[in-house]
Amino acid sequence: MKPAQPRHINGSRLPSNLDEDLARITINIGGQRASCKPQLLDTVLGSCIAACLYDPVSCIGGMNHFMLPEGADPENPTSTRYGVNAMELLISHLMTRGGERRRFQAKVFGGGHVLKIRESLDGVPQRNIDFARRFLETEQIPVVKEDVGGYQPRRVLFHTHTGKVFLKYLGNNEAERTAEEEMVYLISLKKQKLDGDVTLF
Repeated sequence: MKPAQPRHINGSRLPSNLDEDLARITINIGGQRASCKPQLLDTVLGSCIAACLYDPVSCIGGMNHFMLPEGADPENPTSTRYGVNAMELLISHLMTRGGERRRFQAKVFGGGHVLKIRESLDGVPQRNIDFARRFLETEQIPVVKEDVGGYQPRRVLFHTHTGKVFLKYLGNNEAERTAEEEMVYLISLKKQKLDGDVTLF
């Protein structure tokens, strides 16, 4: 059964029932945060994926934001810009704050084919989507909501205490900026990988 869709934000204002007094924390590429306190986690996604995990009993939630499913960074092998590390670390942080793995629920967003980045990422958007679904299935964490794929970037707001997600599709200006930021980041990753593969004798 296809997961239910998140609530969408209409217009530029946040919905009136979203507590704007909460601490709002931006999650950038490679970032993640888990909290047992009410917080609002905010991120913008193009081809990247954000997974929001939530324990509905303990009201503990967290979000990550990863660029690639997996990879090799010789200087930082556990980098959370890779999905395999980002997911494992988020689960670990939720558990150390009192969450129980068997109760976790997931909401997954991103994997968009945005503008010029569309043909140039070697299938990264779909690979990210496939990885997130496969990882969560393997870990037996149900995906209760998702909004993935398509051709627009997304802004995602995740309320850690309630598990609610508010989503907004972004316009052309934001799409172009998001695509450019992700392309620059991806090029830097490829350069680091090349540098790491070169050995001087």
